[in-house]
Amino acid sequence: MIEQSAPPESLIVGWDFSTGAVKCLAFDLAGTVVADIRLPTELVGENGVRELSLIQLEGQARQSVRALAARLGSDVRKWIASGISATHHTAGRVDAVGNQVRRMIAWNDQTLAQYHAEGLARLGGAEVVQELIGGPWAVRYSLSHLVKDEHTLSSAQWKRTAKIVTHGSAAAGYLTGRFGCTIVSSASSTGIMDLRTNQWRREMLGALADPQHREQAWRSLPSIIEASDPIGPLAEHIAMDAKLPSGVRPLVYPTLDDQAAGLLGGGAVDPGQVAIILGNSAVVNSSAGSAPPIGSLDAMKLNWGPYLWMRCYTNGAQFIDHVVGQNPDWDALEMAARRVPAGCNGVTVLPFLHAEPSIGLTVPKYRWSPQEPNDAGVRLRASFEALAYLIGLAVREHEAAGQVISRLTVSGGIANNNLMLEILASVLNRELVRLVSSEGTALGAAVAALAGYQGCTMVEAAHTLVKFRPSSVKPRAEWLNLYKKGIDAFRAEVLT
Repeated sequence: MIEQSAPPESLIVGWDFSTGAVKCLAFDLAGTVVADIRLPTELVGENGVRELSLIQLEGQARQSVRALAARLGSDVRKWIASGISATHHTAGRVDAVGNQVRRMIAWNDQTLAQYHAEGLARLGGAEVVQELIGGPWAVRYSLSHLVKDEHTLSSAQWKRTAKIVTHGSAAAGYLTGRFGCTIVSSASSTGIMDLRTNQWRREMLGALADPQHREQAWRSLPSIIEASDPIGPLAEHIAMDAKLPSGVRPLVYPTLDDQAAGLLGGGAVDPGQVAIILGNSAVVNSSAGSAPPIGSLDAMKLNWGPYLWMRCYTNGAQFIDHVVGQNPDWDALEMAARRVPAGCNGVTVLPFLHAEPSIGLTVPKYRWSPQEPNDAGVRLRASFEALAYLIGLAVREHEAAGQVISRLTVSGGIANNNLMLEILASVLNRELVRLVSSEGTALGAAVAALAGYQGCTMVEAAHTLVKFRPSSVKPRAEWLNLYKKGIDAFRAEVLT
């Protein structure tokens, strides 16, 4: 571990590699964004396949550094450290020099359920998995990718694989030249790591049919390192391409999965604190002292000690975007939606453009009732209410599993909409604390980098960088009874 004090003028960079875009943000030590780079991400595939090219990822890593250096100008000399957030469960294969063997299968790939079921049966069922790793192996976890690989990859591709890399580990490899390492929060997103020991559990590879494939996969797993240990400085070829001054080779710290980063960036670092992230996916995460004793929530281990309990919905902002279209006039839409009464006079929508296996929906279920409205305000308000109900069900799951919620923070693109937050607060009947930054995952990556650089705890680093808005969003008393009935009706319709 390198322990040093960050000079007060320092800049910490957080990358958020998602399947929707790449964001590269530079923060000062007050948590203020001083530079913001965004690059597009394009997924490939059809018939439910969702994959991300490692060739594209390498370009994103290089281009983001080049663009950031240009944006910062002379201030680039203040850049001392970097952290990475990337989508959990997204993983691919590279050869000995980091070239793609297989594209990364994305977290929202819809083809994995059959392979997960096949591997789960081979292991002996969910109870055996619980005994082996102390938590669940969910459909989207990257162990399901390996089962799929037995059906889709050639023998030569299996043999050529040097490392199985998660989204963030691959990005870190392209930035530093060092592949083959990960940390606890990312490793726990695979379904192969024992949450109690923080070590790979070889027996989980029994999900594969071929013993030779099990051995090849075991040799290809990355090393699990401490989050405080830097992967390395920016690679020289990356720095030279970006025309960084000599001596400016910022350290890159190990990647966090986006859920852990969102928890950090949301300031939810102590047990009982919950972070709601309203991005492309809609997520409810909480910190807890142990894995959930009951229920079906995903559980992952965090680098700073607690567990992360999670319900991640595929259908988040992409559902809202589908309803309102591209580049809408949000101010006009919100004004129109505010003129619509709570409950939309009985107009409702089921928001499942995509299947939602985590709650038992194996096929899309996007449906308006009694019929799809033309009025833009009704469409937006009904969509906000559906998303709020979905989040509300996840919060109920956390409580049913034993979580005692002490604080709810909210971030993500949709969190910039005041009406959405008023509806959500009323559905939950809880106060919502808003972050100053809407980019919680990139901020969480920066928090992890600062903790590693200074040798302080994640909690201390979060207190330095994560800032909350002075005013919270409170429930609207006149909406409470209506939304209490609304969420129950929504749940009943989802389950039918």
